[in-house]
This record gives sequence, C-alpha cells and structure tokens, in this order.
Amino acid sequence: MKWEEGGWKGRVRIREMKDVQGRADRREVDLQRVGVKNVELPFQIQQKDGGCQTVLAKVRLSVDLPRHYKGTHMSRFIEILEKWKDLPSSSRPLEHILEETRQRLNADRAHLHVGFKYFIEKRAPVSHRTSTMGYDCQFDAMLCRELGYDLIVGVHVPVTTVCPCSKEISVAGAHNQRAWLRVKLRTVPGKFLWFEDLIPQLERFGSCEIYPLLKRPDEKYVTEKGYFNPKFVEDVLRDVVIWLRGHPLVTWFEVECEADESIHLHNAFAYQQEPPPALNLFVRDLEAAGEYPQDRASRPVLQPASVDGAVRGR
Repeated sequence: MKWEEGGWKGRVRIREMKDVQGRADRREVDLQRVGVKNVELPFQIQQKDGGCQTVLAKVRLSVDLPRHYKGTHMSRFIEILEKWKDLPSSSRPLEHILEETRQRLNADRAHLHVGFKYFIEKRAPVSHRTSTMGYDCQFDAMLCRELGYDLIVGVHVPVTTVCPCSKEISVAGAHNQRAWLRVKLRTVPGKFLWFEDLIPQLERFGSCEIYPLLKRPDEKYVTEKGYFNPKFVEDVLRDVVIWLRGHPLVTWFEVECEADESIHLHNAFAYQQEPPPALNLFVRDLEAAGEYPQDRASRPVLQPASVDGAVRGR
C-alpha cells in the first residue's frame, strides 16, 4: 500500500479504521490510572540561577478512565511528552503538561511522574577542590478538575552516619556507613523549593556529608567530623523533621532515613510523614472482621487514627 494525502492507497483508508479504544465497556469499572510508563526522554530541568540542566528522565504519564470507555489513546501521551520535553520543567510547566493531557484525553484527572538525576557542584571541605555530584530527584504532579493542581518534589540524599553506641562501647573506632535521606514534600501553592537549597541543607543532618572528590586533608576532615558527630537513623530523622516542620514553604512531607549497616546484614531505618495519612482500609475487610455494620445507614464516617491508634467515628 502507498501513503497519499488523506489515507493509505489500498483497501483500508484512515477514515475507515475503527476506534477500538473508544468503544463502550459494560463492566461498570472506573479505572484510576491508565497511561504510559518507563518513557525515557531528555528533559530540561529549570535551575535556581535561571539556567536549565538537561537530564535523562524516566517519565510516567496517566489519566483516569471512565467506565464507559474500553481504553485510552496511548499515542497521545507520547505526543504530549515530545512537545514539552525541550521546554524548562518546573512547577508551572508541569501543570501545563497535565492540563493538555487532561483535555486531549477527556479526563477528570491527570498524573505525571518524572524521575531524573540532578547534578550539583560540590566543594571539598579543606582543599576546596570542586567536583560534580548527582542526586536522584523526582516530580510527582496531579491535576484534577475538582481539586486543582498538586505537586510533590522528591530527592534522595546520601550522607554518612557513625553509630553512637559503637563509639561509646569501643576502645577505638566506631562503625560507620552510608545512609540515605529520602524526602518528599509539598510547598505553599505558587512557591517552589529549589534543589540547590534543599539538598545542601539535608546533607548537614548526617554525621558528615559525602563528596565525590577528596584529597588527604579532606579525608582526614570528614573522618574526624563523622566520628565526633555520631548519629542513629533516629537522630538524623528527628533533625530533618524539626527542620521541615519549621520551614515556611513546606505544607506536607514524608521522610525516611535508611542506613546500609556496615556490621549487620540488615539495614536500619526511621520514617515519618506529617500530617499523618488518613485511615486507608477496604470496607470489606472491616465487614469480614465484624467491625463494620452491614447496614449502610448505621456505618460511621471513618476518620484518621488518633494518637493511640483507635479508629474514631461520628
């Protein structure tokens, strides 16, 4: 067959092709997310200084699918991403991507995840030699017809931790290891917390920072700094929580500190989310346990768990 303006020259023409995705579905199931994932594209990430950093991004883009549609149009997601990949990405452009996705797919909600390695220049503590360090970062954005726009920024920051117990009980030395701060946060609408501000601050909460390039005076410095600043993962997490609680731009956060224990086969971790999540249980599970009335009219409205873990109703 030969392509001509308006369709294929042959038995089948474009206008005659059936839209299978647009057919009706009779199973009465709304789907929360359908789309494409593991899409690798070059993305332009806006920097604090006004420039842009080109990164290799792994992208997931999706929408909700009403029960009366059999499927979505997957090619449209790629068309949208191709259009936006060369433009600077920050809070507002991500919202525009979602708005176009929601409109083109005729959806109530659109979701976007962009994961990438972001590079920041670091200076060694004594020799002041500069080197480049990469951090795993992510944007998780959602646009809803009723609820509006939401953006969560995430970053993984490596630090070192020195065990306070090991130092206390040992005649010499203390076991130390690399630990990971995994932070996600929301900010005040219209405000953005730059990676260039967030990452250096988080690095200060470990026993010592990690550097790509160290000369001998630098190595002596970081070894001694970590030894005289021992921290459990609990210590690191509490320091981060206090800082995030007091930050004027942060409205919600989730943070985990995980240490790759050097003398254990297991890892140690500590986790916190504030405000805490609401109760998230299937009603059928409560019914099966005999803790939820079968009569809908007498069912309580489920509330978040209290401090002691009890389920409150009204």
